[in-house]
Amino acid sequence: MTIAEALSVIPAAVLRNLSDKLYEKRKNAALELEGIIKQLTGAGDHDKITAVINLMTQEYTYSPQAHNRKGGLIGLAAVTVGLTSEAAQHLEQIVPPVLHSFSHQDSRVRYYACEALYNIAKVVRGDFIIFFNQIFDALCKLSADSDPNVQSAAHLLDRLVKDIVTESEQFSIEEFIPLLRERMNVLNPHVRQFLVGWITVLDSVPDIDMLGFLPDFLDGLFNMLSDSSHEIRQQADSALSEFLEEIKNSPSVDYGRMAEILVQRAGSQDEFTRLTAITWINEFVKLGGDQLVPYYADILGAILPCISDKEEKIRVVSRETNEELRGNEADPAEGFDVGAILSVARRQLSSEWEATRIEALHWMWTLLNKHRSEVLVFLNDVFDTLLKALSDSSDEVVLLVLEVHACIAEDPQHFRQLVVFLVHSFQHDHSLLEKRGALIIRRLCVLLNAERVYRELSTILEGESDLDFASVMVQALNLILLTSTELSDLRDHLKGSLVNDAGRDLFLSLYASWCHSPMAMISLCLLAQAYQHASSVIQSLVEEDINVKFLVQLHKLIHLLETPTFAYLRLQLLEPGRYIWLLKALYGLLMLLPQQSAAFKILRTRLKTVPSYSFKEERPVRTSSGIPFFNGGGGSQISEDCKPNENSHVMHNGINFGSRLKHFKQIQQQHRLHSKSETHSRFCSASSMKEEV
Repeated sequence: MTIAEALSVIPAAVLRNLSDKLYEKRKNAALELEGIIKQLTGAGDHDKITAVINLMTQEYTYSPQAHNRKGGLIGLAAVTVGLTSEAAQHLEQIVPPVLHSFSHQDSRVRYYACEALYNIAKVVRGDFIIFFNQIFDALCKLSADSDPNVQSAAHLLDRLVKDIVTESEQFSIEEFIPLLRERMNVLNPHVRQFLVGWITVLDSVPDIDMLGFLPDFLDGLFNMLSDSSHEIRQQADSALSEFLEEIKNSPSVDYGRMAEILVQRAGSQDEFTRLTAITWINEFVKLGGDQLVPYYADILGAILPCISDKEEKIRVVSRETNEELRGNEADPAEGFDVGAILSVARRQLSSEWEATRIEALHWMWTLLNKHRSEVLVFLNDVFDTLLKALSDSSDEVVLLVLEVHACIAEDPQHFRQLVVFLVHSFQHDHSLLEKRGALIIRRLCVLLNAERVYRELSTILEGESDLDFASVMVQALNLILLTSTELSDLRDHLKGSLVNDAGRDLFLSLYASWCHSPMAMISLCLLAQAYQHASSVIQSLVEEDINVKFLVQLHKLIHLLETPTFAYLRLQLLEPGRYIWLLKALYGLLMLLPQQSAAFKILRTRLKTVPSYSFKEERPVRTSSGIPFFNGGGGSQISEDCKPNENSHVMHNGINFGSRLKHFKQIQQQHRLHSKSETHSRFCSASSMKEEV
């Protein structure tokens, strides 16, 4: 049928009124047109109906004149109403022109397009679904229309379309999701409300599985949590909460794809977004099971920074999630990537936040205990980072680093590597030795056996070419040995140096390196009760050895002699005849101290308390110096002329003290030559500078 034939069906007055500027005239014309269509429908004359639709479309709806367009829109709606149940077969002609009018520049045309489509939808209901994607796209744009009247009309149409979709069996969620996904990152608040509204409505339909498609639009929902509008944030949060509840009750969920999204969102700048993401991750870790194992590394990378979040709620949930994750018994055969998790922990060791660094170390320790062989494969990747972490500003971090190192150092080669690096670190960073040296050494002694640690340190320092550092390091180790409660067993072993093999071997293992410091050597001998050798060491000192540094160390030793560590030594002074070499060693130290020093007064006061008699039945003898002693059993051997036997200290319990003293003198001679060389170099440098000036 041609347009001319359509004109013959519709009176000229009706056609004229359809394009009138007055709405009432257009409305009346539409009612007349509706009646005409009803007659044609009753007669089954669909050809004429098609001609009328073409007339409405070409002459009115696509007309450049706004009033014609308005008439065409109300006319198409009237045709649909007139067709009633027969309308479905003509929708392909009726709906596209209406949809086209949604993009017209005139807001009134857009408004009447909404009105027309609303009336069409009311008639055809479910048959309308074939145009759903186009209608949804149009409504999405109209929801952000600049004209509030158009927005209002679009909202009415939107509600009707939602009703139709929820009752329709023809709606295809599979075709709709790509359309939704494309629009989820739109920033316009009206569009966002529109989208959340549709997600909520579709999720409420029992026959539509929105949860199965959640990964497609989850990121968009999370994006809305940081919207400036409180209402949008609330709507997005409500939708997410509903989905999370569905996940808890669903037997089949695609955790993997969503985990990737949550990990990204956990690093959001927005606090509420971070909290929601971490809350979801927390639930996923509990529910995900084996499906989530391959994503553990990514999840851990999101959790660890949040453990130090400024918001307490985020910190609490993150810690709970972290504990849950670490407690899971996952197997590398099931996709548990030890290397990836270790890499995450290593990266987080560089975090500026202490709590995060601490948890990263807990993870390393856990992995070592559960998957030691797998961790050792990646040891080269993390070892340097762990060693550098020993310089961390936090004591708690350093202690945990040492625990991890101790776990690694169960293997001899790694133990040696650790101790060598420690010595190297102390050598190149003296402040580390001063501030953390005692903490590090004491903790290692607890974790790795004190004797093993001290023997290894001594072996390394024995061959140290930097004599100044060797001396400083030995002094530090000696002070730790004398003062730390953790090393009490080691001190007890040394006290038996002259009576048992274990004590002797330990004494000899320390001796060579302790030669780098005269005061450390004297302390070691006093601790080992090798008093005669201590006296010999003191006698071997020359003028160059008695410097300020030496006197400072001697001052410390005198104070240490008054501590519980040396209580046994002070009690031995009750038997001066038996411990004559102890008295001689102490008087030797006294002679080296300046008389006005506090240390001199302390030691002199102590020596004054030595009784001139013995509590044992021994024959009193007095030396030419007036020092009381008793010639009796035990202790040092005294000759008849009251002088120590020259050979009595050469061998004792397999220790060749004569040879040891010779070695000590050689090492000290190296130190003296080194000191002279340093002094000469400084003098030459100063002279050179003066000449240049």
